[in-house]
Amino acid sequence: MRTLAALVLTLLTSAPAWAVTCEDVTFDGASFTTCEVGADEDLRLFLNDPEGAPLGNFASVATHVDGTLAFAMNAGMFHDDQRPVGLYIQDGKQLTAASDGGGYGNFGLLPNGIFCISDTLRVWESDAYATAAPACTHATQSGPMLVIDGALHPKFMPDSTSFKLRNGVGTSADGSRAVFAISNSYVSFHHFARLFRDHLGLPNALFLDGSVSRLHAPSLERSDGGFPMGPIFGVVD
Repeated sequence: MRTLAALVLTLLTSAPAWAVTCEDVTFDGASFTTCEVGADEDLRLFLNDPEGAPLGNFASVATHVDGTLAFAMNAGMFHDDQRPVGLYIQDGKQLTAASDGGGYGNFGLLPNGIFCISDTLRVWESDAYATAAPACTHATQSGPMLVIDGALHPKFMPDSTSFKLRNGVGTSADGSRAVFAISNSYVSFHHFARLFRDHLGLPNALFLDGSVSRLHAPSLERSDGGFPMGPIFGVVD
């Protein structure tokens, strides 16, 4: 018969050690779920299967990775055929070009931005990205920017009456980590942007989507379903 100490050791060592830290938080009266990813984790972008068909959901992504899908989230806006609206780079290959928005919904609420994965993780305002031309192994463009060098997007109003589910990503000043967030209730852009700046302390953050907002966080026993997505972030553990 095993001792109590041996049983406890078995339980501790058999529990999954997730590569991503996710938690539910409350900020200014609203509920959010945040997931922090370090630059040393295997964060990637996913779009199509080897035959070129859109993956579209977290379950499909999980079947196409060489490990466990420790985290996933929708990664930007997309057209009806699931093609990314703006810049999209996967495994060092640019599949679609950067866009100025062209009036495409929230994407056209300039400035928009680009999330770049290299040896660091960084949200860039799109014009700054074009000037710097960083070498990204993966990148996705979305909009609007939520926080730009510590300032909220200039068009966000504290008394806005537009409340929706929202998700986005912010990065630390040194590029060592990214924090992904999704609202669990309807919030304004101003409220959501302040989550990144005032609660999470991140100088730059990018809006990913609204009604499409979806999260896969097995550490929280959560995996959202819904209609097919375009680009998808994933951390492979």
